[in-house]
Amino acid sequence: MLLKLKNSYLLYITLSVSFMTEMVAQDFHLSQYDAAALYLNPALAGQFDGKYRVHAHYRTQWGSVSSKAFNTTALSFDMPYKKFAFGAQIINSRAGAGNFNILGLSLNLGYNIYLTKNKFHKVSLGLQGGAIQKRVDFNKLFFENQYTTVGGGSFDLNTPTGEEFNNNNFWLPDLNAGFVYFYGKDQIRINPFVGYSVFHLTQPQEDFFDTQNKLPMRHVIHGGAKINISPKIQVLPKVLYMQQENASEMNAGLMLHYHIQKAGTILLLGTNFRSEDAFILEAGAKIGSYEGRISYDFNTSELSDFSDGKGGFEISITYIPKIFKPNPIRNCPKI
Repeated sequence: MLLKLKNSYLLYITLSVSFMTEMVAQDFHLSQYDAAALYLNPALAGQFDGKYRVHAHYRTQWGSVSSKAFNTTALSFDMPYKKFAFGAQIINSRAGAGNFNILGLSLNLGYNIYLTKNKFHKVSLGLQGGAIQKRVDFNKLFFENQYTTVGGGSFDLNTPTGEEFNNNNFWLPDLNAGFVYFYGKDQIRINPFVGYSVFHLTQPQEDFFDTQNKLPMRHVIHGGAKINISPKIQVLPKVLYMQQENASEMNAGLMLHYHIQKAGTILLLGTNFRSEDAFILEAGAKIGSYEGRISYDFNTSELSDFSDGKGGFEISITYIPKIFKPNPIRNCPKI
């Protein structure tokens, strides 16, 4: 029993301290990464058929092993204008008992380049700039030096932490960029797409401690294809690779679209595997101008012994009012 208690305290210290210090240099991830277009790639601004796009996103995880769940909330708006696209995004992530918080504010500019006269081959370029705020409440964290075995084991908040903190709140400038290529010819079997984006291009200085630390760049490669099986059925194999300093992540998934033409509805069903981390199930629907998706991560990492396999819950809602086109030309696959 004592060994189990010590292991629980050790896990709590790991989640409260190690997660906080490591996440200073790493971005949060989303399972429905392709739903949050501006967080995936600045070049995806305006890449849809409609007047504008409003997107809301929420994710929660680690509620079963931490006193406070890790939450991510995002809200974005973007719209096309001739060959340009404009957008804005707010994303906020909060982790653990110390309320480690990252707030990102950004504006987006995109530009489309058509490689052929028929506009089927298209490249989109995107630039995103803004600021990031990072803060933490150290008074709400427990540290290893404060642990005592008296009374079966507990934390004594009157004991010095043994840590020296430089500050608990700072702002950083941020600059991101990317490009996307897709083949958008309608009435064809396969529409491939591929993109690359890089975040934190200027690598601004950041630190809670009395050290010099740069926010490392996050590189993202994503791609896939829309495969038209029949007028009612489409499948979208997709892949994502992210790398930020020593951390990397590989995602591979498959999404099924089933059209219910009489109801004007598209049902969405998918699965995704994030290497050494989680198996993800996802479902949703497109009804008129609205799209809703919900997903759940089943934890497959070493922490599954503590989390009982419980992972992350995620939900997203997108609204795109349509533009009437008497002779529509599809300019973007369903990415």
